[in-house]
This record gives sequence, structure tokens and C-alpha cells, in this order.
Amino acid sequence: MLTIIIAFILLAYKTFVDRIIKEKDAQNLAEIQHQKDLALENVKAQEEERKRIAVAVHDDLGNRLNILSLWLQKVEIEDGNAANIINGQIKELVDSTRKISHSLYPVNLEKLGFILYLEELIVNLSKSIEINLFQTKNYQKKDIFVEVQFYRIIQEFTTNVIKHSEASEVTIIIRDSGNVLFAVISDNGRGFDYEKVKKGMGIKNIESRLQSMNAAFKWKSILGKGSRLIIKIPVENE
Repeated sequence: MLTIIIAFILLAYKTFVDRIIKEKDAQNLAEIQHQKDLALENVKAQEEERKRIAVAVHDDLGNRLNILSLWLQKVEIEDGNAANIINGQIKELVDSTRKISHSLYPVNLEKLGFILYLEELIVNLSKSIEINLFQTKNYQKKDIFVEVQFYRIIQEFTTNVIKHSEASEVTIIIRDSGNVLFAVISDNGRGFDYEKVKKGMGIKNIESRLQSMNAAFKWKSILGKGSRLIIKIPVENE
């Protein structure tokens, strides 16, 4: 009889512990999902604000500078050297405005399409580093939020490489499998210790964008041999 009572107590205790563990796991999962939702909302809010400012800079200030430049070209200025200086300064302002706009938000991404816009970035960075782009399957247009985040990740990775890695080459491989977008971004630089740099803004910005898309990702970096970011993004074609 005592054995039965002890067995019953042990079973009840085990059931109680299992229930506590299950509730704790459910709470942890809920907290993780809550943090993901907050990250997504935060990224979306930032992108909307960036887009608003970028469009204002690109469409308003940029256009006004272009109009001013055309107007000055028609005005007769006695000092030809002064005219050249003024036009030169306006051109620099237009270029600077364009760069500021693009750094805030990829304004022309929707117009050009993701691949063409990415190729434009590659051309712009070609003076600083060689970038090789490979597509293993024809890319299909994705939701604009996904494309903006993916573009930003590539931009951030490449910028970090140029600033810190002493690399001469970046390779970008993109494979579109319908509802999943695979990518590998790598460089031939000096690599890094992930545990030492994971709290840096560059890594945090990239991972925050990946988390906002519920993407799976993995860093691989070997000191002296470069780094690699492997990405799997669940997406839906528009």
C-alpha cells in the first residue's frame, strides 16, 4: 500500500513538474515571438520615416537644385570662371543630395527592380572593392519590405568589409526558390571573432533586419581567411 502511495506521489510530482516546464516553455516562446514582433515593428517604423525623408530630399531638394542649375546655364554671367564654379558647386550639391537620399532609403528600388538596383550599388562601390554577383535562378520580385531589408543587409555587409576587413573582393550568391530566398555573402578579408564583434552596430543592424523578416542565418568567419553570411528568408512573391 505504501509503495502505491509513493508511486502516486511521484507521478503527481512529475506531472506537476512537466506542467510547470511546459508553461515556462510556452512563456519563453511567447516572449521570443513578442520580441520578434517588436523588432519587426521597429524596423518598419524606421523604414517609413527614412522613406519619408529620402523622398523629400530626392524629389524636392534634388529637383530644385536641378532647376537652379538649368536656370544658371541660361543666365549670362560675365565672369566665366564664376559660372563654372557655381555650376560645379551645384553639381556637387545634387550628387550629395542623391547620396543622402539613397543612404536613407533606396528610393528607386521599386522603379528599377531589386537586381538592377543592386547592380547599381555594385558599380558605385567598384572603386573601393570588387563585388561579384551570381544568381543561380531567375529572381522574382518580392514584397518591397523584404527587398529593402535584403538590400540593406548586402549594403551593410559590404560597407563593413570595406571599412574593417582589408578584403579585395566580395561575393554575393542569390538563389530564389519561389517562397524561400537563399543568399550567401562572403569576403576574402581578415575575418573576425564573432563573439567579440556581435554587439557592434554593423552586426546588430544586419541581424535586426534578418530577424524582422523571420530569416534563418549563420555567420562563418575564419581569422585570416574572410567571413561569410548564410541567409534563408521565407518570402512570398508579389
